[in-house]
Amino acid sequence: MEQAVLALEDGTVFEGTSFGAPAQRTGEVVFNTAITGYQEIFTDPSYCGQIVVLTNPQIGNYGANSQDFESVKPFIEGLVVREISPVASNWRSGEKAEHFLAKYGIPVIADVDTRKLVRLLRDRGAMRGVIAVGEQDRDQLIEAARRSPSMTGQNLVARVTTSNAYPWTEAVAPVSPSDKIESASEPCYHVVAYDYGIKRNILRHLVQIGSRLTVVPADTSADDVLALKPDGVFLSNGPGDPEPLEHQATQVRKLIGRVPVFGICLGHQILGLAFGGKTYKLKFGHHGANHPVLNQLTGKVEITSQNHGFCVDPGSLRDSEVEITHMNLNDQTVEGFRHRSEPVFCVQYHPEAAPGPHDSHYLFRDFAQAMKEHKS
Repeated sequence: MEQAVLALEDGTVFEGTSFGAPAQRTGEVVFNTAITGYQEIFTDPSYCGQIVVLTNPQIGNYGANSQDFESVKPFIEGLVVREISPVASNWRSGEKAEHFLAKYGIPVIADVDTRKLVRLLRDRGAMRGVIAVGEQDRDQLIEAARRSPSMTGQNLVARVTTSNAYPWTEAVAPVSPSDKIESASEPCYHVVAYDYGIKRNILRHLVQIGSRLTVVPADTSADDVLALKPDGVFLSNGPGDPEPLEHQATQVRKLIGRVPVFGICLGHQILGLAFGGKTYKLKFGHHGANHPVLNQLTGKVEITSQNHGFCVDPGSLRDSEVEITHMNLNDQTVEGFRHRSEPVFCVQYHPEAAPGPHDSHYLFRDFAQAMKEHKS
């Protein structure tokens, strides 16, 4: 096996073994604490521009398949793991995870002390890094990491959004014979979904609640959206810094009061900007499937799936216009808010749950109810 190196901007270098593609890639190095769902992580467009460290010690044991894509391809810049499983065993598996990534030119470095690496990222924050394969000059790699663009200020949505509008009709499907899923409702709402880097399971859940879906590019104007006569507008997840997305925030501002709006993740942040709020960068972000969030409307705690590096500043939101509905119990960051009089709401986490948990599926039903009341 060939040697691989991960070099960080602070001068730290990790050596390991190369899997995946023999390529050199740069990106912001972040860690994800989920136990399963690595293929969904690979193909989540929100990871565009990032090298992902997986904290689960063995990755690849159930292989990769053609069903678990969250988008058209993997968007991670590179993968760092403790161990690549030598065996891929699952009835849905079509190939090994490292072979799947290699097809798309993505490097993988294994045999890394990921515990040490994650402690470093927790202490010093997410850092820019480089994965390189073969004999490399360490000082040059560290300098390459330092020269790579910072996540702050980057508009990565342009790299992941669709070029043209398209319909989506696929609903949530069972992944095993024992999976109990209700049949999708007959379409009774037309939802226009902004693609800032949308995950397919979000689209499936919108179909599940009875939506006819039209997915539109991120720069679509509010006038063009309203011309489609939607019953509701959805604002998707996506990568990068929300602050450069002034055009998107301006268009969303024009939709408020005209149609129900539901936002997830980057869509939540764009709604915050549309209301005149500000966003800020977290030290190392929230990436994983085990984050507790308090729903302040019900008093219940939801265990959530998360993937974001920026947050809405609650002090920048006008209390007279919006109210905070969800708070992260780990660090007290804002996880959701809603307009006080209009059918507009959003959450920072991922209720579509691919991978789980399923605590927050009710938000899609809330969106359907908002559209029903608006139509009537």
